[in-house]
Amino acid sequence: MERNYSTSRFIEYDVYKGSLDGIDLNVGKKTLINTINQYSYCMAEKYPEFKNALTNSDILLPDGIGIVLAIRMISGDKLHKIAGTDIHFHLLDLLNDTGGSCFYLGSSDSTLKKISARINKQYPNIKFGSYSPPYKPQFSPSDNAAMINAVNTFKPDVLFVGMTAPKQETWAYEHYTDVDSKIICSIGAVFDFFAGTVKRPSKFWIKLGLEWFIRLVKEPKRMSRRYLYYGPIFVILMVKQKLYK
Repeated sequence: MERNYSTSRFIEYDVYKGSLDGIDLNVGKKTLINTINQYSYCMAEKYPEFKNALTNSDILLPDGIGIVLAIRMISGDKLHKIAGTDIHFHLLDLLNDTGGSCFYLGSSDSTLKKISARINKQYPNIKFGSYSPPYKPQFSPSDNAAMINAVNTFKPDVLFVGMTAPKQETWAYEHYTDVDSKIICSIGAVFDFFAGTVKRPSKFWIKLGLEWFIRLVKEPKRMSRRYLYYGPIFVILMVKQKLYK
């Protein structure tokens, strides 16, 4: 996809190296926003369709201290981490200022109701819509049609997709031309963070670059493989990239 912003070339990925202020609603064309971290990098090496979705992002944000440090080591570019939560709040602020609309695709009805309540209270100028798709490993053609119809009936300025990686990024890219939205943004766990069903680590830990560690402590069963298994694999891959660059 054609890009009109500054990026850092990270192996096969063009990672956004600007600030959030460089991303607005007046994009001029449909924009696909994804994030990359050490786990998604490793998953993309296993799943070609996921890798294709990430490499074809209009904006690929560096969501993770591992990615930020790896880019600094390999290319020398000094990027700052931009998490899914960061882009989510940034877009909500813009939508509230302009009286725009957003649509949340993913998660459960109960979580979406909590998101709706917070949007109505904190961002009263935003028009809100949502749809909870069936919880299954793979969507059927009728599932996809229902999801696309829900989005297109609402026609949001921003579509937030939260189905966990790599499912959400793959879906967003495969249906990029089907959905009627200016911006499509995959943000995964942010749905739960924003709804309050899962608590994100405090800014203290985030600034130290230890958000991953606190999430591991709080959710060891779900996060141990992501950080304790794929973390070392990512480090080995990055060292190889640096040595044989």
